[in-house]
Amino acid sequence: MPDAQTPTTTRGVRAAYEMIVVSNRLPVDYVESADGTPGWRSSPGGLVTALEPVMRAEDGAWIGWAGVADREFEPFAHDGIEIIPVPLTADELEDYYEGFSNDTLWPLYHDVIAPPSFHREWWEAYVRVNRRFADAAIEAAAEGAVVWVHDYQLQLVPKMLREARPDLVIGFFNHIPFPAYGIYSQLPWRRQVIEGLLGADVVGFQRAADAGNFSRAVRRLFGYATRGSIIEVPEEDGELRRVVARHFPISIDAAGFEEIARRPEVQERAAEIRRNLGDPDTIMLGVDRLDYTKGIRHRMKAFGELLRDGRLSVEDATLVQVASPSRERVETYRQLRDEIELMVGRLNGDHGELGHPAISYLHHGYPREEMVALYLAADVMLVTALRDGMNLVAKEYVACRFDDDGVLLLSEFTGASDELRQAVLVNPHDIEGLKDAMIAAVEMPKAERARRMRALRRRVQSNDVANWSATFLEALTGAGKIPAGVSDSLSAAVSRLAGTERLLVALDFDGTLAPLVDRPEDARATARARAAVERLIASDDTRVAFVSGRSLESLREVADPPEGVLLSGSHGVELQLDDGGVTIELRDVEHARLARLTELLEDAASEADGAWVEHKPAGVALHTRKLPVAVGAALQHAARERIEDELPGITVRTGKSVIEFAVRSSDKGESLTRVRQYLGSTAVLYVGDDVTDEDAFAVLDVDDVGVKVGQGKSLAGHRVRGTEDVALLLEALADAREAAREHTSR
Repeated sequence: MPDAQTPTTTRGVRAAYEMIVVSNRLPVDYVESADGTPGWRSSPGGLVTALEPVMRAEDGAWIGWAGVADREFEPFAHDGIEIIPVPLTADELEDYYEGFSNDTLWPLYHDVIAPPSFHREWWEAYVRVNRRFADAAIEAAAEGAVVWVHDYQLQLVPKMLREARPDLVIGFFNHIPFPAYGIYSQLPWRRQVIEGLLGADVVGFQRAADAGNFSRAVRRLFGYATRGSIIEVPEEDGELRRVVARHFPISIDAAGFEEIARRPEVQERAAEIRRNLGDPDTIMLGVDRLDYTKGIRHRMKAFGELLRDGRLSVEDATLVQVASPSRERVETYRQLRDEIELMVGRLNGDHGELGHPAISYLHHGYPREEMVALYLAADVMLVTALRDGMNLVAKEYVACRFDDDGVLLLSEFTGASDELRQAVLVNPHDIEGLKDAMIAAVEMPKAERARRMRALRRRVQSNDVANWSATFLEALTGAGKIPAGVSDSLSAAVSRLAGTERLLVALDFDGTLAPLVDRPEDARATARARAAVERLIASDDTRVAFVSGRSLESLREVADPPEGVLLSGSHGVELQLDDGGVTIELRDVEHARLARLTELLEDAASEADGAWVEHKPAGVALHTRKLPVAVGAALQHAARERIEDELPGITVRTGKSVIEFAVRSSDKGESLTRVRQYLGSTAVLYVGDDVTDEDAFAVLDVDDVGVKVGQGKSLAGHRVRGTEDVALLLEALADAREAAREHTSR
């Protein structure tokens, strides 16, 4: 393992970067001036916009290919970010990038809209190049650094990183779809790719369906247990490593696009575009890379039939299609360009008039300002992708329409359709339905256009690209600012829970219902939280359980639980269900071990004024909350070493300023599962603040909701800031349950 204290490596890369991004391309482009002077220019793009502030703040480095084959570049700094170029040969570019990445994985992951090709030499190049990217990150990363790997070209990198540097925190984000197993299983190297991805701590996807497809592939190929967004990966030492696989929908710099759209010169350019197109009543716009997944032929076919049938005329409506060049060395893409240009020529020949072309076709890219002017000029934005991980063009159009006008027509096969529900959603394979939707968009009343666009803009503005990166990194590292109250995503989750038939609300006590205090016996639930619990248990369709590490006796004393609340104490060793408590009957050997354990911990506590022990039916806990952090940690460490040496096989748990030893193993996950089975619950809300609550988060199913209270790395899908926000969450859930019951009874 490289020494993080070493200032440079053999390549001259400083091996001390705390944050590393690894992507196929760098955030800069290599350029040469007219006189041949080399230089670097920032690449526009949402990923760069999202990560630049993080990279600067965290002393980060970006690893990627410079975009030029058969050239090696030394690491350099650009605009406050360290750049580490990875070289590719022309042969590797052909086999790894154009071959395996874009002629094998791309069509396979996009539901085989075009047939994928499988070649062993392409796979070998893919492995070789992934190794080169991984080695660059291994060499540059500081001890415990965060490494965030991006996209389908580098799916083997996470495992390579973990094998060489288990100290790293590794994230992976897949920007394109992940296919259903029936399609994915065609890949000859399907196991190797999944193994590569499972090297990450968090594997992110654009849609919940993609994350589900990935988890199902893991189960089919490896048989690993999956619960909700958690995958349990066995390690060589017999331990289980938990990998989070869930969706983090990417977005755009919404404020940046709106700022450009508000510039007078950009608005004047939009008006000029309309004049140049003959001032039609309706301008329809498509903006895509020239790719067979984008549905360009489908929208042109539909538009042509509307002209043919007389439902639209070229005097009143025109289609502008921007198709930026893409992978033109790949034969499939060359054929697609020929087909589309032939279709454009035929439609313009059949329907165009002087000054009124049916389609204005533009096969090149444009600067951002020109694209924003096009968005402002367009009355209807056509996004008809046959399969798309997200489609950021849809969000760019919405962000630019500060005038609350324009209609977004959006394929339901895009990731964006999960969020932008106020768009006109279409199935692009249904040409008749697509034609009807285009006419509906053209004829939509202004008031409805404004209502839809306002809702779309709220969504895009609230979930911008900065929020996306912060959300992913928070899930990966457990760090990040937690806003007060209940977030929009958590509110949506509460709304889903509200309609379930038999709901279980399982709550940790200390730090969740009750603020943490120096004296455990003084802990009490907040008044608002207690009142919300009483509202929830007032109905037969909702049950509440307190799931605590305290003994049942202690939990009953401090919680004073309302009648009907179930109790789990001692991390699940003790349960109190409707028919009374479960008696803990220790075997003689367990009694003996417990007695000796008690002696050892009482001796340890006597060594530091302020430390104390808590006795439980099957264990003993050493509390160090009143001690300085360093002193408490040292005391816990010494106690653990002595106990594990004298009582091998003892169960050990660490929490917030506490270490607990038990002679009988159980955890909150096992306890939650038992309570759920006992009640026959159809969905669960679990809320907790401690590391011991992670066992409960790990057993939640896909329709359940886990909420972490406060900071710290967690398997939970949602967070709240503190105990007051827990009370707000429970009140919101009580409101939603009552509203759902009223609706059902009507």
